[in-house]
Amino acid sequence: MHTWLADESYWAAGRSRAALETAVAASRNYGIYDGASGAQLAYARVITDGVTFAWLCDVFVDSEARGRGIGVALIEQVMATLEPLGLRRIGLTTADAHGLYERFGFRPLDQPEQWMARTTPIAAR
Repeated sequence: MHTWLADESYWAAGRSRAALETAVAASRNYGIYDGASGAQLAYARVITDGVTFAWLCDVFVDSEARGRGIGVALIEQVMATLEPLGLRRIGLTTADAHGLYERFGFRPLDQPEQWMARTTPIAAR
Protein backbone atom coordinates (compact mmCIF):
# COMPACT_ATOMS: atom_id res chain seq x y z
CA MET A 1 0.00 0.00 0.00
CA HIS A 2 2.74 2.44 0.88
CA THR A 3 4.44 2.03 -2.50
CA TRP A 4 1.15 2.45 -4.31
CA LEU A 5 0.26 5.64 -2.52
CA ALA A 6 3.68 7.25 -2.08
CA ASP A 7 5.09 6.32 -5.49
CA GLU A 8 2.14 5.79 -7.83
CA SER A 9 -0.68 8.10 -6.70
CA TYR A 10 -0.97 11.79 -7.51
CA TRP A 11 -2.60 12.69 -4.18
CA ALA A 12 -0.23 11.03 -1.71
CA ALA A 13 3.09 11.31 -3.54
CA GLY A 14 5.93 11.22 -1.06
CA ARG A 15 3.77 10.25 1.93
CA SER A 16 5.99 8.65 4.55
CA ARG A 17 5.38 5.13 5.79
CA ALA A 18 4.93 6.50 9.33
CA ALA A 19 2.24 8.92 8.11
CA LEU A 20 0.45 6.12 6.29
CA GLU A 21 0.57 3.83 9.32
CA THR A 22 -0.87 6.59 11.51
CA ALA A 23 -3.63 7.30 8.97
CA VAL A 24 -4.47 3.59 8.64
CA ALA A 25 -4.70 3.19 12.42
CA ALA A 26 -7.23 6.05 12.61
CA SER A 27 -9.41 4.91 9.69
CA ARG A 28 -11.73 2.19 8.47
CA ASN A 29 -9.68 0.22 5.95
CA TYR A 30 -10.80 -1.87 3.01
CA GLY A 31 -9.00 -4.17 0.63
CA ILE A 32 -9.52 -6.56 -2.23
CA TYR A 33 -7.23 -9.58 -2.36
CA ASP A 34 -6.53 -12.24 -4.95
CA GLY A 35 -8.18 -15.47 -3.76
CA ALA A 36 -5.41 -17.73 -5.09
CA SER A 37 -2.25 -15.83 -4.16
CA GLY A 38 -3.50 -13.62 -1.34
CA ALA A 39 -1.89 -10.61 -3.02
CA GLN A 40 -3.55 -7.28 -2.34
CA LEU A 41 -5.17 -5.83 -5.45
CA ALA A 42 -6.83 -2.68 -4.10
CA TYR A 43 -7.13 -0.47 -1.04
CA ALA A 44 -9.37 2.28 0.28
CA ARG A 45 -9.83 3.99 3.62
CA VAL A 46 -12.59 6.00 5.21
CA ILE A 47 -12.29 8.62 7.89
CA THR A 48 -15.57 8.96 9.77
CA ASP A 49 -17.25 9.81 13.04
CA GLY A 50 -19.60 6.92 12.25
CA VAL A 51 -22.70 9.07 12.66
CA THR A 52 -22.81 12.13 10.39
CA PHE A 53 -19.88 12.34 7.98
CA ALA A 54 -17.27 10.24 6.20
CA TRP A 55 -14.37 11.00 3.90
CA LEU A 56 -13.47 8.32 1.35
CA CYS A 57 -9.80 8.51 0.43
CA ASP A 58 -6.68 6.70 -0.71
CA VAL A 59 -8.63 4.55 -3.15
CA PHE A 60 -6.11 2.68 -5.27
CA VAL A 61 -6.25 -0.36 -7.57
CA ASP A 62 -2.97 -2.02 -8.54
CA SER A 63 -2.14 -1.23 -12.16
CA GLU A 64 -2.02 -4.96 -13.00
CA ALA A 65 -5.57 -5.44 -11.67
CA ARG A 66 -7.26 -2.49 -13.38
CA GLY A 67 -10.00 -3.07 -15.90
CA ARG A 68 -11.35 -6.14 -14.11
CA GLY A 69 -14.03 -4.49 -11.95
CA ILE A 70 -11.84 -4.43 -8.86
CA GLY A 71 -12.48 -0.72 -8.23
CA VAL A 72 -16.23 -1.22 -8.51
CA ALA A 73 -16.08 -4.17 -6.11
CA LEU A 74 -14.02 -2.14 -3.65
CA ILE A 75 -16.41 0.80 -3.62
CA GLU A 76 -19.38 -1.58 -3.36
CA GLN A 77 -17.75 -3.05 -0.25
CA VAL A 78 -17.10 0.39 1.24
CA MET A 79 -20.61 1.66 0.58
CA ALA A 80 -22.22 -1.52 1.92
CA THR A 81 -20.51 -1.00 5.28
CA LEU A 82 -21.25 2.74 5.43
CA GLU A 83 -24.91 2.56 4.34
CA PRO A 84 -26.23 1.17 7.68
CA LEU A 85 -24.65 4.11 9.51
CA GLY A 86 -27.09 6.57 7.94
CA LEU A 87 -24.37 9.15 7.31
CA ARG A 88 -25.67 12.47 6.04
CA ARG A 89 -22.66 13.11 3.82
CA ILE A 90 -19.78 11.13 2.35
CA GLY A 91 -17.14 13.24 0.67
CA LEU A 92 -14.23 12.50 -1.61
CA THR A 93 -11.99 14.17 -4.13
CA THR A 94 -10.90 12.72 -7.45
CA ALA A 95 -9.15 13.97 -10.53
CA ASP A 96 -9.85 11.00 -12.77
CA ALA A 97 -12.47 8.55 -11.46
CA HIS A 98 -15.71 10.51 -11.59
CA GLY A 99 -17.49 7.78 -13.53
CA LEU A 100 -16.71 5.17 -10.90
CA TYR A 101 -18.05 7.25 -8.03
CA GLU A 102 -21.12 8.44 -9.94
CA ARG A 103 -22.26 4.78 -10.06
CA PHE A 104 -22.59 5.01 -6.27
CA GLY A 105 -24.48 8.29 -6.11
CA PHE A 106 -21.61 10.74 -5.79
CA ARG A 107 -22.20 14.03 -7.57
CA PRO A 108 -20.39 17.35 -7.85
CA LEU A 109 -21.19 19.65 -4.96
CA ASP A 110 -24.40 21.65 -5.29
CA GLN A 111 -22.84 24.59 -3.51
CA PRO A 112 -19.05 24.25 -3.79
CA GLU A 113 -18.64 27.83 -2.57
CA GLN A 114 -19.69 26.62 0.88
CA TRP A 115 -16.75 24.20 1.15
CA MET A 116 -13.30 25.24 2.17
CA ALA A 117 -10.05 23.41 2.77
CA ARG A 118 -6.78 24.18 4.47
CA THR A 119 -3.83 22.38 2.96
CA THR A 120 -0.16 22.25 3.81
CA PRO A 121 2.77 21.10 1.68
CA ILE A 122 3.76 17.42 1.96
CA ALA A 123 7.08 18.37 3.56
CA ALA A 124 5.21 19.95 6.47
CA ARG A 125 3.25 16.76 7.24
